[in-house]
Amino acid sequence: MKRALTPWFAVRREFGPRRALALSFLAFVLPFSVWCAVSYLPFVWHPKVLILAKHDTALLEGKRYDPAMVERMNARALSAGKTPAVGQPANPVFLPAPHEVLSALYTVFTTPPRNRITDKWFHQRVYESLRVIFWGFVWASLLGVPLGVLCGTFALFSKLNEPVIDFIRYMPAPAFGTLMVAILGTQEAPKVAIIFIGTFFQMVLVLANTTRQIDTALLEAAQTLGARRWRLVTHVVIPGVLPRLYIDMRILLGWAWTYLIVAELIGEKSGITAYIQQQGRYFNFERVYAGIVSIGLLGLGTDQILRLFGRQMFPAQRQGAPGFLTTLSRTLGAAVRRRMPAAVPASPTREARSADGAAS
Repeated sequence: MKRALTPWFAVRREFGPRRALALSFLAFVLPFSVWCAVSYLPFVWHPKVLILAKHDTALLEGKRYDPAMVERMNARALSAGKTPAVGQPANPVFLPAPHEVLSALYTVFTTPPRNRITDKWFHQRVYESLRVIFWGFVWASLLGVPLGVLCGTFALFSKLNEPVIDFIRYMPAPAFGTLMVAILGTQEAPKVAIIFIGTFFQMVLVLANTTRQIDTALLEAAQTLGARRWRLVTHVVIPGVLPRLYIDMRILLGWAWTYLIVAELIGEKSGITAYIQQQGRYFNFERVYAGIVSIGLLGLGTDQILRLFGRQMFPAQRQGAPGFLTTLSRTLGAAVRRRMPAAVPASPTREARSADGAAS
């Protein structure tokens, strides 16, 4: 008997593995299809003309011009009895086609730097960015997690810290860039500090609010059994909110990634940001997109790994909707199980046949 499918607009109900996987793919296919349509279909949006052969005009081959300018230059050439330029519709240089970006994603890791002494490979820049994110988020977590739990548990910590934290969190983290360079220098330390500032103050308030959502009945029951203050924190509050705190930390880690570009511009430029700016100066926008996509892939991959780890660490808790990797593994597992042959009942042992004979 087949299980009834979940309606498309069912409230707070999950889809089956196949439908969830299809929708996950569709979430990427739809914007990618729009990008392909804009890039490969001239009637959708090709506002420039790419000059293939300039002939007797002052236009430059390989450059993109407005159609009106190309028409004027060709009209002048024709009026003078010369050969006009030949071109084709194209997008602006800042919008490369998908195949160009995909090719750039490969070449950025295989192309050596222009100057091997002063410049770096792309994978070295990726490592620099990961290091900045890691240490900035680690320091924010070491201070923000315990302070957030304390603020959500004790009114003393809440009233003493949250007003000033709520005030500072409205200050943009990049505004502290000049100050951080003056205090910490121009290397990696001010970049880590920007990640810290961008996540710490939000972290304290988010975790404090999550901690306040613990069921008060649990606290009352523990107090009835004689639990004291700090025992309530370590044995009731923290275990009760830990799964939700873990989800909050995953979201806050994504918040930290959004500050990476700004942080790496502080002091001496480094990481993926330095690569993106360098390629932008050379008008290699396919490599600019490759750098941006690399940041997205790193962030998404980290989040999916943490999601899977959270499901293993908190199996009794719901960690939100299944992620892409979880949905893919479930679908593949279901397909494998359907293809496996049905189990053959084992033949009765000699002892079982003897027992049946004695019973008869």
